[in-house]
Amino acid sequence: MKTSTRLDIKAIKAEFPILDQEVNGHRLVYLDNAASSQKPRAVVATLERYYERDHANVHRGIHELSTRATQAYEGARARAARYIGAGEPEEVVFVRGTTEGINLVASAWGPENLREGDEILLTVLEHHSNIVPWQLLAQRTGAHLKSVDISDDGRLRLDQFDELLTRRTRLVGVTHVSNALGTINPVEEIVAAAKRVGATVLVDGAQAAPHLPIDVGAVGCDFYAFSGHKMCGPTGIGVLWGRRELLEEMAPYQGGGEMIEIVELERSTYKPAPQKFEAGTPNVADAVGLAAAMDYLEDIGLERIHAHEHDLVAYALERGAEIPGFRDLGPVGDDRAGVLSFELGDIHPHDLAQVLDSRGIAVRAGHHCNQPLMRRLGLGATTRASFYLYNDRDDVDVLCEGLNAAIEFFS
Repeated sequence: MKTSTRLDIKAIKAEFPILDQEVNGHRLVYLDNAASSQKPRAVVATLERYYERDHANVHRGIHELSTRATQAYEGARARAARYIGAGEPEEVVFVRGTTEGINLVASAWGPENLREGDEILLTVLEHHSNIVPWQLLAQRTGAHLKSVDISDDGRLRLDQFDELLTRRTRLVGVTHVSNALGTINPVEEIVAAAKRVGATVLVDGAQAAPHLPIDVGAVGCDFYAFSGHKMCGPTGIGVLWGRRELLEEMAPYQGGGEMIEIVELERSTYKPAPQKFEAGTPNVADAVGLAAAMDYLEDIGLERIHAHEHDLVAYALERGAEIPGFRDLGPVGDDRAGVLSFELGDIHPHDLAQVLDSRGIAVRAGHHCNQPLMRRLGLGATTRASFYLYNDRDDVDVLCEGLNAAIEFFS
């Protein structure tokens, strides 16, 4: 595969057993990847192998299985660090997903660094997971929330971002890629501007890590969070990357076994990061499965995956222009990921999704955990088709056939 810029989609599809089925009498066309991706045989086999041969609790055991499990778990941490260009594995904290990673920062970093009158700067593109934790933090600390708007073409208004940045801005939270519009934000530029006023920056990478090469050093942020289940990995596992010095300064946000050094009845001392943030028995198996997913994606090539998805969006927009009432809501250009969020005349997205499901096509309909963005667009919901490495132009054609069928059904 590495010798060509094009992906062998037939071979890739064969690696995902779940795609080899019919839904409602039709070939399954899975276009809900921004919500959760499917898993290749390599990841499933890794999980089976771990549970069949190596499972035990980690770190504390002396016996052979505990040693194997510990090596696999810490090996997965090192793998995750390489995947995002982190300087050292100790900067990687395993969490349940992006949501928990952001909440960890809000709970462990926020109270010690924000005071009444400080400012938290977000954007209207943010997923609820990068809004609600900061609202809770603002309520506890007296900090103020501000939000950067978008232009009518779905891009962040960087001019407004510069205007809203002040010396009181303590935290900037920004999504790398919008889950609702597919907008790829210029995070390097955003981080550089934030650093000029001394702000700490958290990047929500849930929609970027599965599709783009990530280098947290080049991005320049302080925290970067992403989820395994959106990148061919298991559910219930994700990564919070943080700068070592920040993680060391932060207090634990949960207490329990493993994260301690000494426990007395009156007081305890804690291990350094990342262990002090991983109280209790960790999700060992899914961390190992996530490492296998990273191997799988990098073997194919993130640059090639992104190029493939960009081609699918361009083709979908070309086909969509031929469909009456089709209106795309995302930006047009290179700063677009494999997300197609659209309207189809006056057909409600939920009704449209049901018609498509009857034809074996899985899409997402709703506000996509982006209610502020939907209000900005003047909409209650959209229909979203999101592509991944195992989708092809045939899938786009089937989608467009389904849209035309819906128009006929509701006419």
